[in-house]
Amino acid sequence: MPPGTNIEEIILHVAQVMIEELKLEDVTPETFDPDIDLVDEVGIDSMDLATVALVLRDEYGIRIDEDDYPKLVNIRLISEYIDNRLKEKSQAAVG
Repeated sequence: MPPGTNIEEIILHVAQVMIEELKLEDVTPETFDPDIDLVDEVGIDSMDLATVALVLRDEYGIRIDEDDYPKLVNIRLISEYIDNRLKEKSQAAVG
């Protein structure tokens, strides 16, 4: 599992994955605005988002429903989604 289970660490990790997978230049995880619209403002298409979602799914060991992809329009929303899935996963493991 990737480092970070608090939301700020998840945001940084999602930004890093985004930068690496999409070969974005002139941006670091620390300078990547987590609230910027990835489709409208960065120009990422649905295939790029699907690629990133698959990487994050594998790294975090969670399920990311394809039906949810359209809602995951920025790094903060993706990170909150991951955080919620991790919490559900840990509750299921306990219960």
